[in-house]
Order: sequence, then structure tokens, then C-alpha cells
Amino acid sequence: MTSSALAPAPTLTAADFARVVSLAHEWAGLAIPAGKEGLVHSRLARRLRETGHATFTAYLDWLQTAAGRDERTAVVDLLTTNKTDFFREPAHFDYLVQHVLPAVVARGTPLRLWSAGCSSGEEPYTLAMVLREELPAGYDVRILATDISTRIVERARQGRYTADQMAGVSEARRKRWFTQQPSPTGVQFTVSRELREWIRFAHLNLMGEWPMKGPFDAILCRNVMIYFDKPTQARLVQRYWELLAPGGHLFVGHSESLTSLEHRYRYVQPAVYAR
Repeated sequence: MTSSALAPAPTLTAADFARVVSLAHEWAGLAIPAGKEGLVHSRLARRLRETGHATFTAYLDWLQTAAGRDERTAVVDLLTTNKTDFFREPAHFDYLVQHVLPAVVARGTPLRLWSAGCSSGEEPYTLAMVLREELPAGYDVRILATDISTRIVERARQGRYTADQMAGVSEARRKRWFTQQPSPTGVQFTVSRELREWIRFAHLNLMGEWPMKGPFDAILCRNVMIYFDKPTQARLVQRYWELLAPGGHLFVGHSESLTSLEHRYRYVQPAVYAR
């Protein structure tokens, strides 16, 4: 089934929008507020055409069948924003260097970190750069980097970035941790083997089962919980608590806070909490 390029855009009815809201919450815990009909329409209308469905109703019916199961990840991906940068919210990396790393090194224990919602990889690669520069050679480090989008995880795993995406990386770090190559769109920077070998990328829906056991010295879940309602946020931070080592830290986005949630963390500084 194909769609004509001249076919009118499908209409998103109130009932269709309500179904999208319900399904997105069921599949990924997403909380889509009222008034976002335009966003839902603009982001999903193209998928209707690409999958050969003339109406949102038909598309949503298909998503709830076995044949449409794989498409659900695409829907969640389209309804969220994979916006990130290298060294985003730099105070967090300063805190890691000044407080988390010295404590771990003093104990002589391995360092385990989780980038939960890693998007296209800038966060875990930033972590790897900082840790390579600060820790003694040969230190035992593992960084788990997960995201709900299989497409974005694969992009992160490739570790290739444009000059614009590298804006937050100093020239010295570009030379040390990346190889630069020409590309059809300009210049491409590829992450070094030294950074890659500390990171394991994996697809993970935060609302599903978590196969990892921890404990983690720090979990970074930054600018992810903005997509969830309060009960979902509360469940999530409790699950993080259970995977953190004693004294471990949870980092959230600077636009986020645990203030309105019931939790057992100790507030450290804006967007930083300790078990």
C-alpha cells in the first residue's frame, strides 16, 4: 500500500490523540499533556505515509498487532527529543572529578557508571574523556549507556559526529580523543578506541525489566524524566536508588528536581543527589 504525494494530510481526531497518549504511557511511561495534538500530528503523520496507512486510526490499530510491534519504538522515538551535547551541564562533570572519583580511588574499587537515556552518545563519551584524563592508567571502569531508541543507540555506538556536534569539545580534546576525516557534509569526527572500550551501549526501555544488577557509583538520568508523570518519576528514582552503591550519586537535568517526589536521597547540589 502506498500514499500519493498529493494526498491530504491525515486528520488526528480527539479519539486518536487520546489513544496515542494512552499507548505512549503504556509502552514507555511517556506523559503527553493536553494541547500537544499539533506535535503528535506533525511527528507521526510521515510514519503513516511510510507504513502505508491512510488514517491515524488504521495506524494505531496496526501498532497494537503483532505485525506493528517493532514500529512502537519508532513512535516513542518520534515523540521524544534526542537533544544532547558534549559536556552538557558541565557542573556535573566537575562534581564527578572533585568528589566521586577521589572517593572511588581511595577505596580502590572499580568504577561503574550508567548513562540512562544516552541519546546519540555525547554523554557517555564525555564521561569517558573525563575519566581517561583523571584516573590512573589501567583503572577498572565500565560505563553502561542505554536508550529506548534502537536507532539512536546504533548512532551512538558508531561514534561519528559533525563539526557542529563537536562544538562543546576543545581543540585539544578533539586531537586527543577523535580522528578527523572528510565527509560529504564537511568534516567528520570519530571517537577513539580508548573511549569506546569503556562503554557498552544497549537498548533499554526504562519502564521494562532491567537486566543489570549494579551497583553503580553514579547514574546520570538527565533531561529524561521531563517526559514522565510524577508517579512514574517516583518509581524510577526508587529503582535507581536500589541500583546505586552506598554513597552513590544520581544526576538529573538542571530543569528537573526531586523536590516534589517522595524519595530517600540526600540533596547535594542542584540536580545532584546522593544515596
